Order: sequence, then structure tokens, then C-alpha cells
Amino acid sequence: MKKLTHVSDTGKANMVDVGHKPVEVRTAKASGHITLSKDTIKLIKENKVKKGDVLTIAEVAGIQGGKKTSELIPLCHPLSITKLEVTATLDQTGVTVESLAKCTGQTGIEMEALTAVSIALLTIYDMCKAADKNMIIDKIRLIEKIKSA
Repeated sequence: MKKLTHVSDTGKANMVDVGHKPVEVRTAKASGHITLSKDTIKLIKENKVKKGDVLTIAEVAGIQGGKKTSELIPLCHPLSITKLEVTATLDQTGVTVESLAKCTGQTGIEMEALTAVSIALLTIYDMCKAADKNMIIDKIRLIEKIKSA
């Protein structure tokens, strides 16, 4: 059975020591979706949401959120992020958000990719909540995690 790395032998929260691990290029991709009403999709498409350009603001918020991951998730290491890209795309049922995160370091960058997607989706929710009371955020997942020397 695998052991949880963020729990000490005594059951306490533990920030993992990654100092012995090699420095590698780390890449992670994540995605998520928010289901919106047809009227809300139309408002976004026509850029008529009162708070502004939903897709662009969500993308910028996602980048900002990804950069703050270690401040939001207590046991995440602060990373020197070399690339953080977030795209928000309208589809037939709402908006799909995808992220790409890269760093050179001793631990993975998947939490930053997932946080970027989550914050972008929450931003869409915030910007559209006056027009749509039935939004559903779901399908947040890690798509890919790669490390290379």
C-alpha cells in the first residue's frame, strides 16, 4: 500500500523534503468545465456581461491564482514558475478551461495547473452569478504530468 507523503509517522501534517530530488523540467496540464445556461453563454459570446470580458478576465485570474498556489495550499512548495498559460473556451454547454504550467525544480507543478483552472472557473462563476443561478463547476482534473532532465 502506498503511503501518504504529506503525513508524518505520527499522523501530523508534513511538508515533504524535496532537497534530495534532482532538478528537472516539470510540466503539468489540467482542465475543468463550468456549465452555463444558454442565455449566459450568449451574454459571454456577445461580451455583454456587466463585469466585462469573462473569458479574458478568467484567463488572467487563472494565471494569477496558479502563481499563488503555495499561499493557498498549506503544504505546497513555492516554485519558480517558468510558464503558466490558461485558456478559456466557450462550448455548447458552457466554458472549458485548460492550463499548462512549467517549472524547473525538485517537485511537480500539478497543483499550480489545477489551481489555475479552479481560479479561472471561480472567476467565471463570480462574473456570471447575477445572470445564472444554476452554474455547475465540474470535471477539474489533471490531464498530464511530465518530468524530464
